[in-house]
Amino acid sequence: MLLTLEPRLQQSRRHLLLSPLLAALLTLLCGALLFAALGHDPLATFHTLLIEPVQDFYGVSELLIKAIPILLCALGLAVAYQARIWNIGAEGQLLIGALAGSALAINLLDWDSVLALPAVILTGVLAGALWAALAAWLRTHFNANEILTTIMLNYIALNLLLYFVHGPLKDPEGFSFPQSAMFADASRLPTLFDDVRLHAGFYLVLLAAVAVWVLLSRSFLGFQVRVLGLDSRAAGLMGFREKRLVWLALLISGGLAGLAGVSEVTGPIGQLVPQVSPGYGYAAITVAFLGRLNPLGIIVAGLLMALLYLGGENAQMTLNLPQSLTELFQGMMLFFLLACDLLILYRVRLGSWFRPATRKHTEHAPA
Repeated sequence: MLLTLEPRLQQSRRHLLLSPLLAALLTLLCGALLFAALGHDPLATFHTLLIEPVQDFYGVSELLIKAIPILLCALGLAVAYQARIWNIGAEGQLLIGALAGSALAINLLDWDSVLALPAVILTGVLAGALWAALAAWLRTHFNANEILTTIMLNYIALNLLLYFVHGPLKDPEGFSFPQSAMFADASRLPTLFDDVRLHAGFYLVLLAAVAVWVLLSRSFLGFQVRVLGLDSRAAGLMGFREKRLVWLALLISGGLAGLAGVSEVTGPIGQLVPQVSPGYGYAAITVAFLGRLNPLGIIVAGLLMALLYLGGENAQMTLNLPQSLTELFQGMMLFFLLACDLLILYRVRLGSWFRPATRKHTEHAPA
């Protein structure tokens, strides 16, 4: 082989914490080269992408709106990833949560009660958890790889949403547009300030971040989850039930993703539409790793990802840059993060082709 990887005996914790920053800097450098190749001034483009969207309070509120579903999904994924359960299905769980919550909200249009909103939110959370439970059942009963099952469930969830929004949940007075009726005020998350769209989902994010931190860092259950992620054999020897922990991690992950979906339809959108998520569930995977599966780090990384979404829309309108710009930056950031982690955890060695040949010395017996 040309190159081989040897695990380092000692890994630098400082380097592991700084690698997300290095990945972000490398992403910015490659982005600057890309903008220059497209004929745009890199500094002016970065100003349009990263500074202009948050120059006033309205822009900051829009940033927080974008960050809410990303953070909820990423916090749930952090629980699963701590146990080395690779849930790639946050996008589908988000869509199912939005679909189930919307179905109940539409049927509660005439119900003006304080219980309407909690019922809709709880329905979305349960739907997301049940969608993740399918992957948990397939893994614990048939040893099916959760990466494959959760990815496939994403497409099933998307097509279910499209079917219902074009069919049973379609607004009969919506001029044939694929969208549901607007939810009643009792089923909507209240806004926090006048003249902005920031809603009470912001408090749900803070509550979820604290709950995940307490679970992972201050509870025996979180300790079991972390031990399972470090060494499943050691977890079994200690008496920890692997199947139960798999179910727990996926249910929490799916429930928070379902909360993200239902908070979108009850918050800024106010109805079910096909474009509930522009890929928040997939972006949350990058956010979870950038944040080192730590709630505080996830919040910082989630705000950065939300800024890329907001800035990408601004750059598309003002500079005529493609809509895929946000996905490109997400991919570069994840690539550089994985590359940095690879070099931190492993030492690259030249293969045998590049090693100088060693001369063998033989001793001759005296004649």
